[in-house]
Amino acid sequence: MPFPLALVLLPFSLQAQLPAPNDQGVAMGHLHLNTTDPDASRKFWVDFMGAAVTKLGATEVYKFPDVLVMVRKAAVSGGSDGSAVNHLGFKVRNLDAYLARCEKMGIQIERRMLETRQAFVLAPDGVRLELTEDAALSAPIVHHHIHFFNTAVLETQAWYAKMFGARPGKRGRFDAADLPGVNLSFSPAPAATAPTKGRAVDHIGFEVRDLEAFVKRLEGMGVKFDTPYRKLAQIGLAIAFFTDPWGTYVELTEGLNKL
Repeated sequence: MPFPLALVLLPFSLQAQLPAPNDQGVAMGHLHLNTTDPDASRKFWVDFMGAAVTKLGATEVYKFPDVLVMVRKAAVSGGSDGSAVNHLGFKVRNLDAYLARCEKMGIQIERRMLETRQAFVLAPDGVRLELTEDAALSAPIVHHHIHFFNTAVLETQAWYAKMFGARPGKRGRFDAADLPGVNLSFSPAPAATAPTKGRAVDHIGFEVRDLEAFVKRLEGMGVKFDTPYRKLAQIGLAIAFFTDPWGTYVELTEGLNKL
């Protein structure tokens, strides 16, 4: 019989932290979502997913091992399906407990793949999440992957390897690249996908050591920044934004690892 989810999640908050960076100074940072219903999103990420809660200035932040999730109230032009970031992936220690919780809370289970101990569920505003069971996890849930869909899989893999020092390889049948705290997975799309900005998954974020120097290096490699490097002294954060060549809006930060 599965353990009650409340017991499965009990030790979680003690383990929520961002990973140490790679040799290029890069690690997973955060996922930034848009929602039309902040209360429903909080219920999903805290009550269902089991996030610990902290604050960045006035913004509520949901903490998981290896990633932070930020949600803001905004118009949403579409769900994650159909955009450059098709879905987000987490590993869970007890998939049955999460699926039972879905049914109790009325969360849509989009697809069950019980032979591989995986499932897709829908967060508010059409954010697709893949849950994969790993019974050996020391925490009840951890961040696992970001899954990109576009028409240039190998080019995207090579680009993230070049720019961020991600280690290219395979995740099962998928071309992939690894950074501390996240696997970047890439699948072919039959046609160009929509940019992420303004969608339910608005942007993804990487935490970077010595961000100012890193931004200068990317600029020297031809990256055009939508928002240039700047410091937000009031919240102890430095940021910069760019859009990758296939439409994924990306934020670079320095300081989120202090949360």
